[in-house]
Parts: sequence; C-alpha cells; structure tokens
Amino acid sequence: MNRRPGNVASIPSAKHKPALHSKRYALDDMIAAQEFFHSRGWTDGLPVMPPTPEAVQDCLEWVLMPPDHLVGIEPVRQRPITVEKLAVNAVMAGCLPMHFPVVVAAFTAMLQETFLLHGATASTGGCAILIVVNGPIRTELGMSGTFNALGPSDRATTVIGRAIRLILCNLLDARPGDVDRSTLGHPGKISYCVAEDEEHSPWLPLAEERGIPPQASAVTVMAAGAPRQFMNEWTMQPEEILDTYIAEIRANMRHYSIWPGNYAIVVPPQLRAHFERAGWSKADVRKYVYRNARIRRAEWAECGKGSVVGERGDREYTALRDENDLLVIAAGGPAGGFGAVIPPWYGNKSRAVTMAIGACVDCEV
Repeated sequence: MNRRPGNVASIPSAKHKPALHSKRYALDDMIAAQEFFHSRGWTDGLPVMPPTPEAVQDCLEWVLMPPDHLVGIEPVRQRPITVEKLAVNAVMAGCLPMHFPVVVAAFTAMLQETFLLHGATASTGGCAILIVVNGPIRTELGMSGTFNALGPSDRATTVIGRAIRLILCNLLDARPGDVDRSTLGHPGKISYCVAEDEEHSPWLPLAEERGIPPQASAVTVMAAGAPRQFMNEWTMQPEEILDTYIAEIRANMRHYSIWPGNYAIVVPPQLRAHFERAGWSKADVRKYVYRNARIRRAEWAECGKGSVVGERGDREYTALRDENDLLVIAAGGPAGGFGAVIPPWYGNKSRAVTMAIGACVDCEV
C-alpha cells in the first residue's frame, strides 16, 4: 500500500467510508457561517473555513484513519480525542489535507503525560504551544524556515499552528476566561509554528538530535513563552554570541521563573556562520549555555523581589537541568545578527516532546 506522509492506519475503501459523528448545521452562505461560528465561541476571532463533511473526509483519507480513531485521552480530565475532531478544527483553521499529518503528530505529542497539557493551557502564565517541524515534510508543504521564521512565514506553518489553538479551544475548552486563565497571553497563542532551516544549517536537525531517524519527518512541541529577540552584530566569537543568548535567559530567570526547563534558542544564518567557522556543533552550544546560564537568588533583589531572597542569596539556580534541555533551532532570514530565546512555561513542569510524523504502531507493511 502506498502511504502519504503521516499515514498511521488504514480505513475502508471509498465505497464504504465510515460516517462522520460530528453534529451538522445548515447555513446559507459564508458570512452566515462566520457569524454562526463566532456566536458559538468556536473561533479565535479570525474567520474560519466551514468544515464541510467533504473537507473533513479528505483530511481523514490523507492519514488513512477512520473518524473514530482515538488519537489519545487528555490525561487530567480523561477527555477522549478522536481524529475526526482534529480534522474538523484543522479544516476550520485553513489546513489542507496535506497539512493534517503534522497536526495529528503535534497533538499526539501534546497528549503525552510529560507535556502536562492541562497545566500549560490552564495556567495564568500565558504560554503557547510551540511546534518545530523537521524532515522532508517541510519542503513537501512549502514551509519556510528563513524570512519571518517565527511568523508569518508561509501558509503551512500558519494554519498548522492555528489548528492546534482551535483544537485546544474547541475540544479542551481552553478559551480565554474558561480553562485558559492566562493573565496576558502572547501572539503565539494564535499560531506558533516554525520549520527548521535544515538546508542552510551545518548542524543536525533538532528532531534527529532528539532520537528521530534521519530523513524522517517529525514535530517537537514545547509549552513556550513569547520569543525574546536580540541583536549582536559586533562579534564573531561563539562564546560572546552565546553570552547574548544567556543574558536573555538570565533575564527570564530574574523576571519570570527561576526554575530550570526546556529553553529554545533560534539561531539565524549570520550567527550560524560564526559557529560553523569556529567548528562548534549544537552539542558545543548546549554545553556552553548549560555551564553559564545561571543566576544567584540575590539577583532577585535587583528587580524588586528582594523580599523572597532572605538568607538564600548565595543559592545558585541553573536554567537547564542538563545540557539536553536546550533546544537549538536553526531558523531565520539570511541577514542581520539577530537571534531569539524562547523561554519555557514555568520551568520544568512541562517537558518538550518530539514525535515522528506518521509513526505507527501495529501497522501493516
């Protein structure tokens, strides 16, 4: 059987398509559909594509899954998530069938207990779900890891990230003021998806570093704060470039959360060239950041938090529990000494998860 990217199961032939289970509504036109969905609270405030039965079936056929296929169960509230419900929201977000395997893989990764999905989506801390895409599927979908890598960059990354947000709202009630209790939030909650720029990077792709076989497509999901952008065009030394990243990490530890977790750093081509010239790998980058991204509790007194220092001012805190906690992402436009740090949601409560797209269990070969 020929398989499209992301196929994980088989469904009956087109003559015997399983019936969809979602409730259906008859609406007169596109404008009426928009107002209906907005009135039900089923959107993110932006227009949506009406999820017609044909569009939903097309997504299911692309991944060869029946509508009632159980993607997983939300660990805290034990809410079952079927692939049909994912497809409905993916269509609403603007996904084509070819985008759907990435959505399925990303949400499957988010359902893993170590990700702590309920905590990340219910917190007042305002994180969003960052999705990093690796492998051949990036080029198949026309994803761009160069200009505007963190958005807006291309159709695929935008609609995939948006699909995850609509799924959270409509399947897990993670709407503002409902389950989502975020004080401020950030724009990544609308869409937060990036494709790694593997073609122009001297480094191993993120997914391969995290155990995915070479040439396989994969997603990494992380409960993440907003990107903290900086510029350093005044050095070619890897240590000095990383000191700028570390300054942003330390600022996050001082101003947001002192606890260690999965930090991500985004390294565009101009900065990557300096690391390549010096022979630095991603492992070298992680090692340097792990050793140096630390603060002492006394530093909290410098930013209005002196009351919590007490007699523990000399206590040292690390940004990373170990070197592998740092996600190094090669992405960004070709010019400018810019970079970004993406901090975790409240330390190590949620762990980044990497999953192959189309990984299947008990599939027929």
